[in-house]
Parts: sequence; C-alpha cells; structure tokens
Amino acid sequence: MNIQKRLLHFITRANWYLFFIASALGFLNLPFDVFMGILCGGLIVTVNFHLLSRTLKRALTPPNLTSHNVIIAKYYIRFIISGFIIFMLISKHIVDPIGLILGLSVVVVSIVLATVLELTKQICREAV
Repeated sequence: MNIQKRLLHFITRANWYLFFIASALGFLNLPFDVFMGILCGGLIVTVNFHLLSRTLKRALTPPNLTSHNVIIAKYYIRFIISGFIIFMLISKHIVDPIGLILGLSVVVVSIVLATVLELTKQICREAV
C-alpha cells in the first residue's frame, strides 16, 4: 500500500478512535457541557472529514471524474452547515466552547499522529 493510502486509512480510523476516547474521558472526568462540546465537536469534524474523503474518492475515480467546481461547492456547503451548527451550539449554550474546540481538534491530532508515525518509519528505514 502506498504512503497516501496508508496515511488516509490511518487518519480515518484514528479520527474515530480519538473521538471515542476523548468523548469517554470527557464523560467520566468533565462537566456535562464540556463533555457535550467534545462530543459535538468531535462528531462534526470526524463526519466532515469522512464526507470530504468520500467526495474526493468519488470525484477523482476515472469513470466519474467531477468538475472541481462541484467539489468546491460541496466543500463550502459542508463548511457553511458546520459553521451554522457550531453557532447554534454555542449561542444556545448547549456546549462549552473549550470542549467544542477540544472536540474539533480530533482530526488535527490524528493527522499529526499519522505524520509523526510515518516520519518515524521513514527515518528508521533509512537508518538501517
């Protein structure tokens, strides 16, 4: 498996694992509104990442090549919907903003983790 597929596979799985771990830890150790922030933020960003991945796979598969304008339009529609959901969650005081930021960081953490692990593999391979 090439590096791009391996990274995408790892990040997609790590997003869900980190989401469940962060949600469980938040549920056990933090106030309810912070837990809800982690839960909602993690769910928003993980689903968005999954949908973006699916959109790009479908759009770039040879028999179904899609215009870049369609891809960008779908991206902005998801972005606007996510922004509206985040606005409503904060304005209705359903979630704590700090918890929401922690939840929204799930994808960033999984990308950094994937990068560090892949660089470690590359460095160890070159050292041998």
